[in-house]
Amino acid sequence: MESKLRILHLEDDAMDAELVQDTLEAAGIVSNVTRVHAETEFVAALTESGYDLILADYTLPSFDGLSALKIARQNWPHVPFIFVSGTLGEEIAIEALTIGATDYVFKTRLSRIVPSVQRALREAKERAELSRAEEALRRSEAYLAEAQRLSHSGSFGWNSSTGEIYWSQETFRIFGYEPSLQPTIQRVVERIHPEDRLAVDQSMNLAARDKTSIDLEHRLLMPDGSVKYLRVVGYPTDREPGSFEFVGAVSDITERKRAEEELRRSESYLLEAQRLTQSGSWAWNVRTHDTIWSQEMYRILGYDPKTTKPTLSHFLERVHPEDRLRMERQSVLESAKGTRVDSVTDYRIVLPDGTIKHLHSVGHPVLHESGDVTEVVGTSMDVTEQHAARVALETAFEQIQALRDQLHNENIALREEIDKASMFEEIVGESPALHAVLSRVAKVAPTDSTVLITGETGTGKELIARAIHKRSHRSSRAFVSVNCASIPGTLIASELFGHEKGSFTGALQRRLGRFEVAQGGTLFLDEIGELPAETQIALLRVLQEREFQRIGGAHPIRADVRVITATNRDLEKAIAAGTFRSDLFYRLNVFPIEMPPLRERREDIPTLVEYFIHRFSRQAGKRIGTIEKRTLDLLESYSWPGNIRELQNVIERSIIVCETDQFSVDPSWFSVKSLPPSQMLPAQDKKAIEAALAATGGRVSGPSGAAAQLGMPASTLESKIRSLRINKYQFKTV
Repeated sequence: MESKLRILHLEDDAMDAELVQDTLEAAGIVSNVTRVHAETEFVAALTESGYDLILADYTLPSFDGLSALKIARQNWPHVPFIFVSGTLGEEIAIEALTIGATDYVFKTRLSRIVPSVQRALREAKERAELSRAEEALRRSEAYLAEAQRLSHSGSFGWNSSTGEIYWSQETFRIFGYEPSLQPTIQRVVERIHPEDRLAVDQSMNLAARDKTSIDLEHRLLMPDGSVKYLRVVGYPTDREPGSFEFVGAVSDITERKRAEEELRRSESYLLEAQRLTQSGSWAWNVRTHDTIWSQEMYRILGYDPKTTKPTLSHFLERVHPEDRLRMERQSVLESAKGTRVDSVTDYRIVLPDGTIKHLHSVGHPVLHESGDVTEVVGTSMDVTEQHAARVALETAFEQIQALRDQLHNENIALREEIDKASMFEEIVGESPALHAVLSRVAKVAPTDSTVLITGETGTGKELIARAIHKRSHRSSRAFVSVNCASIPGTLIASELFGHEKGSFTGALQRRLGRFEVAQGGTLFLDEIGELPAETQIALLRVLQEREFQRIGGAHPIRADVRVITATNRDLEKAIAAGTFRSDLFYRLNVFPIEMPPLRERREDIPTLVEYFIHRFSRQAGKRIGTIEKRTLDLLESYSWPGNIRELQNVIERSIIVCETDQFSVDPSWFSVKSLPPSQMLPAQDKKAIEAALAATGGRVSGPSGAAAQLGMPASTLESKIRSLRINKYQFKTV
């Protein structure tokens, strides 16, 4: 069933509109009519719905048919427009047809409405089909143009009889001409590379004469100096009598040519690389037994590529007799089904002149979808020179080892003397007391025994610990020093043994302890007497079981560490007072070394003074020629409660303030020092500390602090201030 014809009727008389509809239906044209009589209704109806036909009266109370026609032609030109009026004059009718009306029918001759509508609908259908055909043609041409652009291929037509030429858009682009220009033979010749013009001209003339197809490649020389490579393919046709034409395609093959040139260059580089590295490539088809060798592979095996077709037999013919059976088995394994592993083989070949070469070969199996090996590809490198060099190197190594053993035996005594002279280079002095200490150091250093170094502050206990480490078999590993008095008691366990992430508040990540850092080396625990009781237990376990756990850890860690400790306290009194464990003391006191105070080795003072003057004057850029005798007498007579550290600080301070080349010391600097701290009574100790704090304005650390004046570490002084309940802040100056 056909759909109803949708008609928009511009008519102010409803009876006339019904009459028109009845006339159409009587002729079998079923319609659905919408009647309007004003401009706004007319425009709204066309905007909201699509109509197949517009019928319009010429004269309306507030509108007219010509105005409606103009609106319809401007916005809906595809809809047929027929005037149905009783007052349409000839001039008006001609104007309406000129504007675009399809037809006009007088109301007095309404029988003409049927053929007029039929003709209008037929013409509208034909216009629609033509429009669709034109759109399809434009789309097809666009697709063709885009395909030519993407494939860099243009089309052409050449009438050899008339010389007329047709080019597509892409052909214009390829030749570098504007599409507005008419293509000619002259313009084609202008673009052809001068070296190719003669060959192209001969080919085109021959094709035109013999009416044969064209298939040739040539170059274009563009105005900017660039070169394009073209392939031209044309076929003859004589569709019109007396006219002969070629139609075909022009392809820009520049990229392909450059890729081919790059491939040739790459192959050339590969051949040169194989020649320089003496590496040949090969491929063996396990099904057909076809074999391919590179040029370098021919050279390595000693075959002529012009006369020899490579085969597996040719290869095995060159393999050394002692290696041939192994290589035959290798070829069988490489061709085995399911083999997926690369093969690496070293073997020898023998050339016809008797030369033996050593080869290193790597083969890679290529598998079919079924899992069968279809081909084995690989490379073989001539490693004859490397093999000879390795043999020569091994011989040289044997000779070097023999000479090394001989040199070792000859220099044992010399190295021992050097060690004796150099191991104590930072320990200055020649006194019997110091020699006794160094003798004990030399005896205990080669062992792994625990050493306890005792003595007053500033006597050089850490230097002795370093000397023991340097003389031991652990000297190549770390020497880690920890001052137990300088670390708060709540953190000392974490410092020594480390902790896991989240083991306590603030443990944001895992941290290695000093025992782990010193693994394989030496751990020096200074001020061991200040160790908290709970940490003493953990340290005792490490010394007994040689293992520990990080705080928060679940697994023990083996400890390969030598422990050396030092203190200026009387540990036996601390044991009696219950502040130090006796079992830990016995573990630490395996080999005790007592450091003599400076007042017991006064004969070393001149040597120490000279050593420190030289050291600090060089650092300060000063030249000290002599030492004031009064100063030397003062230094030798002073009791040095701070021992060598105090002497060092006094000399450094004197170098700083010294303005001449004669060294001197201000006697007032010794006002607060009379007895060493170990010989002071608590009241005297407190008085001396308070005097030093008063002299330094409450400063503890630093070159001008109380610790420097008293010749003791700042951490030790802080500990004494706490134990003697001294308020150091009362000495602060505003």
